[in-house]
Amino acid sequence: MRDANRFPWSGLLALAAAGFVAILSEALPAGLLPAIATDLGVSVGGAGQLVTLYALGSVLAVIPLVKATQARHRRPLLLMAIGGICAVNVVTALSTSFALTLVARFGAGVFSGLLWALLAGHASRMVSPALQGRALAVAMVGTPLALSIGIPAGTLLGGLVGWRWSFGVMSLLAAALLAWVRLGVPDFPGKPNGTAQGVGQVLRMPGLRPVLALTVLYVLAHNMLYTYIAPWLAYLQSGVRVDVTLLVFGLAALGGIWLTGMLVDRWLTVLIRMSIVVFGAAALVAGLLGHSAAVLLACIAFWGLAFGGTATLFQTASARAASAAPDLAQSMLVTVWNAGMAGGGLLGAALLSSFGAASLPWAVLALLAAASLSAAHATWDAVLPSTSNHSNLNKRTIQ
Repeated sequence: MRDANRFPWSGLLALAAAGFVAILSEALPAGLLPAIATDLGVSVGGAGQLVTLYALGSVLAVIPLVKATQARHRRPLLLMAIGGICAVNVVTALSTSFALTLVARFGAGVFSGLLWALLAGHASRMVSPALQGRALAVAMVGTPLALSIGIPAGTLLGGLVGWRWSFGVMSLLAAALLAWVRLGVPDFPGKPNGTAQGVGQVLRMPGLRPVLALTVLYVLAHNMLYTYIAPWLAYLQSGVRVDVTLLVFGLAALGGIWLTGMLVDRWLTVLIRMSIVVFGAAALVAGLLGHSAAVLLACIAFWGLAFGGTATLFQTASARAASAAPDLAQSMLVTVWNAGMAGGGLLGAALLSSFGAASLPWAVLALLAAASLSAAHATWDAVLPSTSNHSNLNKRTIQ
């Protein structure tokens, strides 16, 4: 029996570490593309497909995988996802074949997508309903840490000793994480056979479709600007370097995670709407006055603050809207998130070639305006899983 009133820091931090490793696996190649391309004998554009195949793996596999495993105990699935990330990163580190590396990256997307689909539901079941937003904020802190510290450190390591060592270190981190999750994270039963929800049933749950639409639009806007931050900064000619920009963004994102963790359980819907407004205002001001370094860095900081808590906000909204099938709902969220990431790269490239970097903040505003329509009439504050359901889950928890 677990004490429902005790906040499970160790288990939640283990989940955060899992998210940290997943984000590293996802984003690290972007900082190492020239070295990877040279080593594998392909163009930089060809090496960029390592990122595309990762996103494709998540988009195609996560919903079928989660649906097929709804009856399975949850901790073994977490361990399988982390072990899979470890294995495919070892393959990536050792491979001398571009085709094999692409297959490994597709596999990394599959396992990471499964991991992201499980994290939010697992974190929510570890605490009482009143603490679920706080628990999700802790479990999601690995994302801004990976973006602000892990990716720059991995890129630096790759520059010093070779890109393969960066993937090797990620594999070692994942291997160590297996022991932490096994010892520090509780297990939960899946849904008995015959009681699991279907995709159509879950999609019809009130509040889920608005958060899915909001997520894909918001992530599309964010990733379009984040992916092409270097050409945008070059266009603005403010003198602000890319590494400084990403550091300011990452530190502000940590602040966004902290604020979200404090307020999400009481002000979920308000925080979602404020995130859209703050990101939009930052894009607008940067589009008009971004030639000033001080103004630009302030806008970057507000953008990071707005974005930092979005994973927690969208996952909390999804969990509340589909409390009877949280893992399947999260798999849908992971799918649309990755679709937004892939779409942001494609849309940004099209805008750059057709209209130049000056168009990026205005495209962000258009996407956020559409996102605000999805959030305008939806509310997730009043949708909370029942305490009795949580108590029943705790009674069935395997230590």
